[in-house]
Amino acid sequence: MRHDAIIIGGGHNGLVTAFYLAKAGLKVHICEARDVVGGACVTEEFAPGFRNSTASYTVSLLQEKVAAEMRLADHGLRVVLRPLNNFLPLDGDYLKVGAGQTQAEVARFSPKDAAALPAYDARLEVLADQMRRLALKTPPGRGLKGMAALAAQGWPLLGLDAGEQRDLFALFTRSAREFLDGWFESTPIKAVLGFDSIVGHFASPDTPGSAYVLLHHVFGQACGIKGAWGHAIGGMGAITQAMARACAATGASIGLEERVARVNVVGGKAVGVTLCDGRTLEAPVIASNAGPALLFRQLVDRADLPADFAHAMDGYAAGSGTFRMNVALSELPRFSVLPEPGPHHGAGIIIAPSLDYMDRAFTDAKTHGWSRQPIVEMLIPSTLDDTLAPPGAHVASLFCQQFAPTLPNGQSWDDVRGTVADLIIDTVTAHAPNFKASILARQIHSPLDLERKFGLIGGDIFHGRISLDQLWAARPVLGHGDHRMPIKGLYLCGSGAHPGGGVTGAPGHNAAREILADRPVYARLRL
Repeated sequence: MRHDAIIIGGGHNGLVTAFYLAKAGLKVHICEARDVVGGACVTEEFAPGFRNSTASYTVSLLQEKVAAEMRLADHGLRVVLRPLNNFLPLDGDYLKVGAGQTQAEVARFSPKDAAALPAYDARLEVLADQMRRLALKTPPGRGLKGMAALAAQGWPLLGLDAGEQRDLFALFTRSAREFLDGWFESTPIKAVLGFDSIVGHFASPDTPGSAYVLLHHVFGQACGIKGAWGHAIGGMGAITQAMARACAATGASIGLEERVARVNVVGGKAVGVTLCDGRTLEAPVIASNAGPALLFRQLVDRADLPADFAHAMDGYAAGSGTFRMNVALSELPRFSVLPEPGPHHGAGIIIAPSLDYMDRAFTDAKTHGWSRQPIVEMLIPSTLDDTLAPPGAHVASLFCQQFAPTLPNGQSWDDVRGTVADLIIDTVTAHAPNFKASILARQIHSPLDLERKFGLIGGDIFHGRISLDQLWAARPVLGHGDHRMPIKGLYLCGSGAHPGGGVTGAPGHNAAREILADRPVYARLRL
């Protein structure tokens, strides 16, 4: 069967690419390996009556332009804000962040830090605006066109004042601890802010470059509010279901349980794909929502790649150190420091009291395979969404770091996943004594489970490490940041392309623009 374009993977970026291409008039087909569309952005029932977001679990980075042009609200998507951004339980105390109370809360630990917060927030907002500005732009490629793009995208940086330029450079090169130490003195606020630096990042907050990961997680917005976090009613799958409906409305087709075995290349050009069931689909354009490590290590014959590119892909870093769980609860957790129900139950609940704790977690994982005092962020979306659990009951998402993609001494994650899940539950129970006894069911995704279920090599939720050598024009590798891969007609449209991971839709949007630019007859749609 012949199409104008085939998308490998029906994750959110694949759906975005398909939408824009189909809207421009191309005959587009999506090959999705699983029996449900959405990739890692899905909602699943994991126990009778209990549903939750399976992998991705919160809304902030989704591009407003993409959501508006796909008319996701008209297709059923509704997002609500968290009542509080974060809640950090401590031994005998706590810190609440958001809802206009951050400064007063921080003042309990350090009046000096409370006074510094407005300037810090203003500075970070200026720098986050630069990331927002670049998110929907294609990084410069090679040649004169690439030089022109480099000048156009870099020129606005000259408009930053000297302090802003220094901080932007520091964010790309320094550790999160160094950056935060330059602003604050108290441990709790540095823990809450520094947590963002290790989300999906198998590294310490002391690792050079971890400060950028902090920035990557704050340049989003929800419900029109910059830096806010939200929840999609019905779970994250509501986003991709709305996207699938938008794709169907433009004429794009979606094939479920169509796992791609190979990208077919003839004379240096992509000509189609062969599925695991033996069928062959033909198209002159192949856009991969699968990550670079999966695409170039498993789906593309090495002989079809330039030797230097194949070598670069051998060294492409993937593995985010993530362990993901969902639990069904008979009741809300009762935190020792704040036991009664309140806005803190609707926040991102961070169990990692200090940067030192986070550093030890990474060091432990490097030697032992997993942290014996893990970092946990818990969300309880059923406090905002009664479609996820029976009346009176709840579901909780447990996003956990640091867990090595490959365990030492020949161990397999299949052998220890239950033990590690128990450890994570005990970690939460140390702060909420009723938590363990309230668990009715649990869904476990080790790094290996994430790889097998979603095609995330090394369990990497971002399709590749977010580090200076794998960012912007160097994502996935320098010379191919413009979504065009070294095989003619093969494009990268997923999180392994700029601007990276998270449920943004930006890589899919940008890839579609470049595909259309290469096919002038369809380029009437300007993105």
